This record gives sequence, C-alpha cells and structure tokens, in this order.
Amino acid sequence: MAPAESQTVAWFHCFAGIAGDMALGALTDAGADISEIRLLLDRLDLPGWDLQIEESLRGGVACTRAIVKGRDDVVVRTHAHIAALINDAALPSRVIDRSLAVFRALAEVESALHRRPVDQVHFHEVGGHDAIIDIVGTVSALEVLDVDVVSASSVATGTGTVRSAHGRLPNPSPAVVRLLEGVPTYGRDVRIELTTPTGAAILAALCTSFGPLPPMVVTGSGFGGGAGEIDELPNCTQVIIGRRQVSDSVGPGQPALILETNLDDVTGEQLGFAVSAALDGGAFDAWVSSVIMKKGRPGHVLHVLTDVAHIDALRQVIHDATGTFGVRATPVERWPAARTLEQVTVDGMAIRMKVGYGRAKPEFDDVALVAAKTGAALADVASRAEEAWRLAQRSSPTVAEPVLGDDRSPA
Repeated sequence: MAPAESQTVAWFHCFAGIAGDMALGALTDAGADISEIRLLLDRLDLPGWDLQIEESLRGGVACTRAIVKGRDDVVVRTHAHIAALINDAALPSRVIDRSLAVFRALAEVESALHRRPVDQVHFHEVGGHDAIIDIVGTVSALEVLDVDVVSASSVATGTGTVRSAHGRLPNPSPAVVRLLEGVPTYGRDVRIELTTPTGAAILAALCTSFGPLPPMVVTGSGFGGGAGEIDELPNCTQVIIGRRQVSDSVGPGQPALILETNLDDVTGEQLGFAVSAALDGGAFDAWVSSVIMKKGRPGHVLHVLTDVAHIDALRQVIHDATGTFGVRATPVERWPAARTLEQVTVDGMAIRMKVGYGRAKPEFDDVALVAAKTGAALADVASRAEEAWRLAQRSSPTVAEPVLGDDRSPA
C-alpha cells in the first residue's frame, strides 16, 4: 500500500454566519501568528491601513476580533485594480491564487447583478482597505497555518434589510445569495447581516466541501468575533484546524457537483427528456431513482453530475424540463478512469470503441445504426465490433489519445 500523506484542514462553523473580519479573527484565535500575517500584508502596495487584534467575548464565548482601519472611505476600486494590486505583491503563490479567487467570485457576482464586464466592476464596500485586508489577511492566515483544504458547515443568514452603497437591500443581500448558490444555507430570525458578501465570497472561492465537521485529528480551534452582541447566540465564526490522512494511491479527485430535485408530478416521458437535456447541456452523467415521498406518494429524484462551471446552465435545464420549484447541490469528487477512443469496421461501417483497462465497449449509437441498416441484432453487431477490436489489437496494437472524463461517462 502506498504511504499516506497528511493534509491540514480548516473547517469554518458558520452557525452565526461569517464575515471577512470574523474569518481572520477566527484563524488568528486558532494560532495564526499575527506578526507573520502583517508581514505578508505589508507586501501589498496599499498604504494607510492598520490591523488591530483584540481579545473579546461574544455571548460568553472567548473570541478574537480583527479590526481594520483605513483612510480611503471614498475610494472605489475596480476588480482589475485589485487584481493588479495582488499580482504585483511578492506574496506566496497560494496566497495570490486564493486572494484572486475570492475577488474573482465577488467580481462575477457584481458583474451579473449590475450587468457590467467583470474587469469594469466597481467595488464599493468590498473595495476599501478593510475588505482587502480582511480577504488577503484571511488567506495569509491560512498560509501561516499551512492549510491545504478549506471546508465549512451550512451557512446561517439573517433577515430584514441591510444598508449598502446602493441603499437598503434585503438581508441576505443579493450578492450573498448569488455567492451561496450551491451552498447549504439556512436563515435565522435575526435582523442582522450575519453573512456578508466578503464572508460568502471566501467560502464560495476557497471551500471544497460543505457539511458537518470532516474527519480529522483536531490540532487547533478559534472563534472570530463580530462587531456586536446578538441576543440569540454568540456573534462568532468558529474555525477548527486539523490533520487528515490521504492515501497516495487515491489522490485528490476531480471536484464536481450532484444537482438533485425531487419530483412527484412528472411523466416518464418528462423524466427521460430531462435526462437527455441534462446530458446535452454538458452534464457528466444524469439518472433517475425512485423514492417514496411525504404522505406515501411515489416519486422520483433526478440526479445530474456536473462540473461546477455548468451549474447555472444545468439548473435552468432542470427547471425547464421538469418545472421543479428547487434544485439542491452536493459537492463530490470523482475519479474518471482514463480511456481511449478507437474505431473498427463492421459490414463496411465504422463503429467507435471506448477502450480502458483492457476492456473495449462499442458506442451504442453506432451499433444501433449498423443494426438498423443491416437488419442484424444489436447484440450480434456489438459482439462483432468487440471481436474486430480484439483482432486488430493482436495484429497491430495502436496507441490512441486518452480521453479523460468523457462528458457522457459515469463517475
């Protein structure tokens, strides 16, 4: 058996939401050396900021507050400006990549909400000194703790309205809602902005999974405090740091999502159409399972395995094909086996063969076409195609280009 390697994991418990300063405070509370964080932040060409770390209590829980002060309240930066600021700093590559990913997530949301090109997006609240230091500081703290993997619990949000540069907005704000698409989220009856756009962007850009505390050996933990007290619960974000073993023989998988929706009012024809539409829309795979729903009603669950890049398009496909009122997402990893695409000839017609691990499987559409034109049975055509491939291998083995993660292959 291959030796196992160890990864450092940071899991954010967002029972009272998350903000950039709360994430930074939690990581500092968990042991990230503030002097090392400041040294990294000093590499930014961003004068006029100050970061203070204060011990505090929230709801009786000891926590650390990260307080950033800056002098540029009226400065509005574009995404391009901030990206250049980060790229030009002599920061570790992982700090640059993670920081850019967070701001990219914010820019894409702002672009969609205000219908502007990404590089022309103007950041208001998230473009000031405090937001930049919160984000790059949080990423720097992860680097100081040598965190390899970031994950989080489901995320709490508040209710009511919040104040913004655009006036009063619903809580959670439109930016937060967009950033948390595909993330397990729930609301608390608290008229406070529990999760801010900065906090949501950190989760959306950096987390590889969401759910309960993942398996790990805990090595540290901390609480980052918010700006004020909340009657109902401690106004904190918790982080737990730990180590987990990862077998070299397995290795990290390809990140993916399973989109699902429960259906009890569609026909078999609609289910078949939904599966076909999802595959045509770029899904890796799609399938249907039968379930018993509430009140004993029979129903079905449509499952769609997809790359994260296709989530928006496939959510719309699922909605259009089924009329569902909601779609949920579960982050997963997949390990698609390497395979090659080769070709054989049966009765003068080409049949593509998917080859991997010594097994060759003819493409069904090609087999069906040959069977329809010749009148032969499907099984006979498939068998002849496999035999033709075996004969070709024995006479003159060829090396074909591998196809990794073919769009229609199961995980």
